[in-house]
Amino acid sequence: MALTFTFDPVVDPALRDGLVDLWTDASNAGGAIGFVPPVTREDIRPELVRHLVAMAEGRNRLVVGRDANGRVGAAAFLAFNTHRLQLHWIWVYTVMVHPDLQGQGAGRALMEAVADAARTLDGIDAIRLSCRGGHGLEHFYAACGYKEVGRVPDAIRVAPGEDRDDITMLLPLL
Repeated sequence: MALTFTFDPVVDPALRDGLVDLWTDASNAGGAIGFVPPVTREDIRPELVRHLVAMAEGRNRLVVGRDANGRVGAAAFLAFNTHRLQLHWIWVYTVMVHPDLQGQGAGRALMEAVADAARTLDGIDAIRLSCRGGHGLEHFYAACGYKEVGRVPDAIRVAPGEDRDDITMLLPLL
């Protein structure tokens, strides 16, 4: 199922609820997006509010993909750097694709939409992201053109005695 992507969509209750549903469903399917399953919508909502506040303050931007019925099927947040020596690149984080759409090209389409959005931003030369090891995510991002530029072993603790690498990836836009 094809998604239509929007950069900086209007945040209304339907989008907000769609993002909560997406984040909850993706997390409960094992997605490495800041939570360890099981999670509820109430667990996700405060974190989404923090993301939306950052958007309202101009620190973050959003790329969202919707299906033909308007359902949110994919999303990613872009975050600007505040350090004056790092203003030339942005972070992409909380990259989510609904479990029903995984394996159908929706993730790759989302990452293409993210790169297209970043190219519209003045002075941005690259996109950087961090992903959790143990899921093979670095292979997916590499297939999208990102290169691994750093790894911190066992930096992410998903449970006592269960640590994952924190992998940094970079996509030059030039």
